[in-house]
Amino acid sequence: QLVESGGGLVQPGGSLRLSCAYSGFTSDDYSLGWFRQAPGKEREAITCMRSSDGLTYYGDALKGRFTISMDNAENTVYLQMTSLKPEDTGVYYCVGDRLPVCDGDHPREYHYENWGQGTQVTVSS
Repeated sequence: QLVESGGGLVQPGGSLRLSCAYSGFTSDDYSLGWFRQAPGKEREAITCMRSSDGLTYYGDALKGRFTISMDNAENTVYLQMTSLKPEDTGVYYCVGDRLPVCDGDHPREYHYENWGQGTQVTVSS
C-alpha cells in the first residue's frame, strides 16, 4: 500500500516535499519511485530508487531539481522538489514494486505493481 501526502499550491521557484508511506514490501530488494501526469499530457516517470543499494534514476529534464530519498525505518519515500515551474503542475504518483525493477533505465509504468492515489501539485503565482 502506498499513501502520498504533501501536495499543494506553491509559487514558481518554490520548493515542496512529497511523502509516501509504504507498507507490504517485505523483500530485501524492492523499488519505489514517482511518476506524474500534467494536465492534458501522458503520465511520465520522474525517478526511482532501489532499496538494496540506493541506485536511482532521474529523468534528464528533472535531474538536479528533484531528489528521491528513502527512510527505511519510517517506511517512507520522499520526493524533494526545488525551483518549481508552472509546467511541474500535475498529479504526482508514488509507485512501488517488490522486485528490484529500478535498474538505472527509464522506468515504465508496467514495472510497478503498486500505485498510490496521487497528490496534486500546483505551481502558480
